[in-house]
Amino acid sequence: MRNGFKIFDADRHVIEPLSLWADYLPSKFRAWAPKWQDWPTGNESMTERLQRLGTQALLPTPPVPAVKGTPLYRGMPEPAYIELGAQALLRGAELSASASAAGQLANMDRLGIDVGILLPTYASYLVHDDDISAPLSRAYAKAYNRWLFDLRRANPERLLAASVLSCHDPEQMVFDLREALAQDPVAVVLRPNPIQGRTLADPDYQRFWQACQFHDLPVLLHEGTHANLTTAGVDRYATRFGQHACSHPLEAMLALLSLIEGGVLSQNPDLRVAVLEAGCGWLPYWLWRLDELEYRKLHNEVTACVKKPPSTYFREQCWIAFEPGEALFESVIEHIGSDRFLLGTDFPHLDHDSDPITLLLETGNLASDAIRRLCWENAANLFKIRSRVQSCDSRS
Repeated sequence: MRNGFKIFDADRHVIEPLSLWADYLPSKFRAWAPKWQDWPTGNESMTERLQRLGTQALLPTPPVPAVKGTPLYRGMPEPAYIELGAQALLRGAELSASASAAGQLANMDRLGIDVGILLPTYASYLVHDDDISAPLSRAYAKAYNRWLFDLRRANPERLLAASVLSCHDPEQMVFDLREALAQDPVAVVLRPNPIQGRTLADPDYQRFWQACQFHDLPVLLHEGTHANLTTAGVDRYATRFGQHACSHPLEAMLALLSLIEGGVLSQNPDLRVAVLEAGCGWLPYWLWRLDELEYRKLHNEVTACVKKPPSTYFREQCWIAFEPGEALFESVIEHIGSDRFLLGTDFPHLDHDSDPITLLLETGNLASDAIRRLCWENAANLFKIRSRVQSCDSRS
């Protein structure tokens, strides 16, 4: 609890120890367990490094996680990786803490977070790789889910799980979902990107969406830059600066459009979807554009899949995580309504501050009722965890 408000962190991460893959992958896949490797620079001299990198040459390039010599992060420029490495040195304690239940709980206690949903870091890149086989992708997902289940045994009421599923073989997704249910997830987490050439609206996924609806399990969409997938901005920008600026919000916008235009939401009216780590300032304009410039003028073109204004689908079936401190947030809430927003810290990733909750609770002019919804009630409604709510109430 923080400043009298219960806090539900809908977007916090583990940074998985690479050793987990050797421990949890089936033996036939262990050759594909990621390992740390040095950044490939060859036999470059310091003079050559200085000529190439300037003053950044004086800082070390951190080792990279890689599978059989191929780095997990595709298209990551070395200058950006050096800069991230320097930032990581300043927040090393947080990065280490994210790999264990004790570290997660200690950080949550320090920030006043009552409940958090744990999302992957490396697993998101390993599972969602267009160049690997479906069996390997599924093996990565299952290994991660089993490891996370074991981590959460320390306090499953506060450390909640979003299961990772492979999208490589849509025919297997329903089976994998049922198997994952044994690990007590409160959601499934997918990437918003096209995978193996399929958008989220591909008909091959329909049985999966129906299964999520049947099991009352919401779907979280969470992007991550430098995956080996089709990603907005990669074809235009070589820098992490450009790619990271584009990937999260633009992929979120396109995924939301796919779910609406492709009929996923209309065909599965009880399906719940949340968009994470993409901000929300774009949302009013995007819904306005879909309503006024597309649906009002072109609804006959999509009448089989879009049966009401797109904004209605969002307000009935979707949630979105906001960035504490983002511009015009109070105006966005006024336009959309405060019941569709989630708080996420993105702990411990370096593109967010160590304590973003302060920006929400100690700045701005939001009323207490709105803050209560943003910090707790909206997430409790999305994930339908009233029994867990009571457990946290008694703990508080």
